[in-house]
Amino acid sequence: MKLALQLAYRNLVRSGLRTWLNVGILAFAYLVILFYNGILEGWNQQAKRDSIAWDFGDGHFLNRNYDPLDPFTILDGHGTYKGSEKEKLIPILVRQASVYPDGRMLPVILKGIDVDQARLEIPTRKLKESTADFPALVGQNMAKSAGLETGDEVVVRWRDKNGTFDAANFTIVNVFKTNVPTVDRGQIWIPIKKLWTMTGLDQHASFLVAAGEVSEGEIRAMTGSGNEWTWLSQEELLSDINDIIDVKKKSASIIYLLLLAIALIAIFDTQVLSVFRRQKEIGTYISLGMTRRQVVGLFTVEGSMYSIFAMVTGSAVGLPLLKWASSTGIAFPVNADTGIALAERIFPVFGVTLVLSTILLVVISATIVSYLPSRKIAKMNPVDALKGKLQ
Repeated sequence: MKLALQLAYRNLVRSGLRTWLNVGILAFAYLVILFYNGILEGWNQQAKRDSIAWDFGDGHFLNRNYDPLDPFTILDGHGTYKGSEKEKLIPILVRQASVYPDGRMLPVILKGIDVDQARLEIPTRKLKESTADFPALVGQNMAKSAGLETGDEVVVRWRDKNGTFDAANFTIVNVFKTNVPTVDRGQIWIPIKKLWTMTGLDQHASFLVAAGEVSEGEIRAMTGSGNEWTWLSQEELLSDINDIIDVKKKSASIIYLLLLAIALIAIFDTQVLSVFRRQKEIGTYISLGMTRRQVVGLFTVEGSMYSIFAMVTGSAVGLPLLKWASSTGIAFPVNADTGIALAERIFPVFGVTLVLSTILLVVISATIVSYLPSRKIAKMNPVDALKGKLQ
């Protein structure tokens, strides 16, 4: 084995430019695979982290008549709740309303939230500290679409539980910045006690956010037989993000596997050419006592060493750049209409598992394509090989 490595290294170094062209394209494919998967993993972790911090908390109890994706369920999708640990639950009541900024009318979702909650990042303390009669919070995208700023007053119209319309001037006490559109786009946040008074739906909520671990007994108590609440765990709430990331990874794999295939084809062609041009050398190895299997192994090792050189070269050149990218982040244009948590700057994550799996993918692929043309050596006649005759 040691002799095979020494001969393979010598032959690769002697090939000069051809070796480094193969190494260069294989190293490029390695870095592209690593970079793209790092971006996806960074986005995955960021989206989950922000969604939990701003929206999901430790899980949701949904009213059985309420569907966050169906606006027609807002009217009747609410109810009172009974729980032995109410301090672990943040009630949120959702109602439809209209806002009238600068003479325009915009449909909005009015959300009432407990101002004393501390689990979600929504700055509800601003509502608690305000002295306005109707304090309200809006996200930056909502403020941009409605032309609102902190301190502005805007007319909001809503309906109470009997269907009667009412309106009041709401004061925007804070415009918060978030990457999570489900708490920003088309929404106005107000104290839930104020919304209870406005609508006559005292102690009602559309869904409850768990603020801390909820035991199985508490879940069963809230979602037992005949109860009107459905428990959604944190994992279930994050399933949409996981599905999106999985789809992105599968679509991206097509691109970087094509790039890897180009590099592997170059190695395959190089090995075919080596077997063709080095027949006398092959015959010499066999005549000196090497078995055909050993000669096949020599050429396979020689081809797989392209990937080793590529890993060393790619790591030396690319890893400092990838480390810099993971610390400074990559800026992305953010579209609030995407409906998913996407930060303006994503910080790639390059874990040990990702790096090792990428290295194994490249090395094993290069070894396989190096072995395929080398099999022809096993069928060579050593005498004809020494004469340089084609088989």
